[in-house]
Amino acid sequence: MRSNLRILAAGTLLAVGLSAGLSGCASSFPADPDGTLDRVSGGTLRVGIAPNGDWTDMTDDGEASGIEVSLIEDFAETIDADIAWVEGSEEALFTRLEDGGLDLVIGGFTDRTPWLDRAAITKPFTEVSTSDGVEKHVMAASRGENAFLLELERFLLATEGAP
Repeated sequence: MRSNLRILAAGTLLAVGLSAGLSGCASSFPADPDGTLDRVSGGTLRVGIAPNGDWTDMTDDGEASGIEVSLIEDFAETIDADIAWVEGSEEALFTRLEDGGLDLVIGGFTDRTPWLDRAAITKPFTEVSTSDGVEKHVMAASRGENAFLLELERFLLATEGAP
């Protein structure tokens, strides 16, 4: 009987400890290990832009334009962020994204982008019919920055896509 009480007491302590530990964790999900959402909110959102027709373009004087540029400008307003545009090739931009030098990369990417293994890809925010079928457009963020990605996806969902 005495050993059963010890086992019951030990089990109760373990359950209370786990419950307390998990309740502390629950408030921090989704998390950004690098603090992206906290850093860019009221700060600067660093966006890599790969020129791609109507989706994304940069002028010689550094002005960004296009469907995705407009979406990101509107998103930045919702989190009170300035935008630092960085133009480059897809490979260079995804390398900077992985290294933490960018927060987001846009460039008219579809859900079939070859960069799937190097970034966190948003859920498709719009679908466009083409002669090859339907293109589902996505954006790319740093892997693991889930709070930032969730905030961006909530915004994109609320805008009901682009074109």
